[in-house]
Amino acid sequence: MSNESGPESMVMTVLEAHVAADQWAALTQAYTQGFNRLPSQMVQTFLVQSTADPTLWRGISIWRSRNALEEYRQSVPTPGGVLMFRSVGAEPTLTILEVVAEAHPAI
Repeated sequence: MSNESGPESMVMTVLEAHVAADQWAALTQAYTQGFNRLPSQMVQTFLVQSTADPTLWRGISIWRSRNALEEYRQSVPTPGGVLMFRSVGAEPTLTILEVVAEAHPAI
């Protein structure tokens, strides 16, 4: 477990949008196809769907640091996750969160 924070702390980005039901498969396909092209600055990514509102989808990504996220954002005209949501007719909102603590199960 770590509770270090600072300029090199990991950050989480959350892209959120409502997606029409007839576009769910296309969004899932676009997201999984992107797995082969993850930016080196990214640690992990998830595509999640709300159980309370199935039209609500989130792309959640963990980045090595805020600096790494900014490096990626400056290297592309539009981030890949935004393009994936736009490809299915949804305009996502972005939230950036600092990871202040993390834990991993003991192996």
